[in-house]
Amino acid sequence: MPAAAHGQQNWSTVTRSDEIELSIVMPCLNEAETLAICIDKAQGYLDRSGVVGEIVIADNGSTDGSQQIAIAHGARVVDVESKGYGNALMGGITASRGTYVIMGDADDSYDFSTLDPFVERLRAGDDLVMGNRFRGGIEPGAMPPLHKYLGNPVLSWIGRVLFRSPIKDFHCGLRGFRRQSMLDLHLQATGMEFASEMVVKSTLGGAKVSEVPTTLKKDGRSRPPHLRSWRDGWRHLRFLLIFSPRWLFLIPGAVAFVIGLLGTLLITFGPLVFGDIGLDISSQVYLAALTVVGYQAVIFAILTKIYAQHEGFQIPRGRNFDRLQKRISLESGAVVGLLVFLVGLVIGIVQFASWAGSGFGPQDAAATMRLATPASLLMILGAQTIMAGLFLGVLSVGVKRR
Repeated sequence: MPAAAHGQQNWSTVTRSDEIELSIVMPCLNEAETLAICIDKAQGYLDRSGVVGEIVIADNGSTDGSQQIAIAHGARVVDVESKGYGNALMGGITASRGTYVIMGDADDSYDFSTLDPFVERLRAGDDLVMGNRFRGGIEPGAMPPLHKYLGNPVLSWIGRVLFRSPIKDFHCGLRGFRRQSMLDLHLQATGMEFASEMVVKSTLGGAKVSEVPTTLKKDGRSRPPHLRSWRDGWRHLRFLLIFSPRWLFLIPGAVAFVIGLLGTLLITFGPLVFGDIGLDISSQVYLAALTVVGYQAVIFAILTKIYAQHEGFQIPRGRNFDRLQKRISLESGAVVGLLVFLVGLVIGIVQFASWAGSGFGPQDAAATMRLATPASLLMILGAQTIMAGLFLGVLSVGVKRR
């Protein structure tokens, strides 16, 4: 990510780069109204606490003079060309020189003069220290009701459930972390979902994560915030779901597969009646389709996890999956798939032979479909299994990486 630093260094705080303990990083895009206030508070904290630190402004293309304001107030400016909240922060984090980094928005909604709880936890050995606005207090007007009562609580709850994270405020903009630990996670999100990625990957990677109370106050800008509630909320939710294939693909797929397969096979022996509801051959066709979709989702979840491991991504894995992975291979997939395919093919051949024995005359549509549907389904599932095994074989091929 291209980033260039310029501006004067505050030598009253920093004497040599290798002595910097704390970098205070603020992403910035046209924050001229509040940037100076945030920098002065951060500098005041460094002066009062005696922490050896620096203030880094990760500018994402401001056109309102924010860069000059930052330099005038003693901060170091890092120009980040790639647009996006995540890009700006990674540019600032990469260019920072402290052992620890505390990041926060430059809109004066967080108080940079009270960073002691973050520094204390970082010095105690925590890798990621999150602010919790619900514990520290949210001033009137500081957070829209939609975010306060729905967006943040729901998304944070989903994150805790999917990833067993202890964090109760996934999206607090004020957080501190050990710089090298964060760089080692190789964060990829370029937008607002960067906030979720940081928490999720830290949790999955076994990092020591904690929370401290943080107060959120109404920001000091006269313009609307960069955040777009529905768009950015969806991006956070999408990230959480995609990063948890178990809940997005495996469990829904398994449920669909079992219901579809059982229904398809049972209707083979005659209609199913539940009270006033009857299921017959038309329902069998739809149940077969549900089976295929469910099976495809299960295969996708398994291959996603294997691919993630192959590429070094950290996605939740359980003992059952590890045992399954040891047993599946190109050969086992091909054998199982071929057997399933042959069962369906044999049923089809028997049906054809029966039809031929009757002189290729008219057939009972219902009776024919009751067998033709599961036969076709088994051939499709067998073919899918064979192709999944072949793809697994591709993943297992060793390649030289640069």
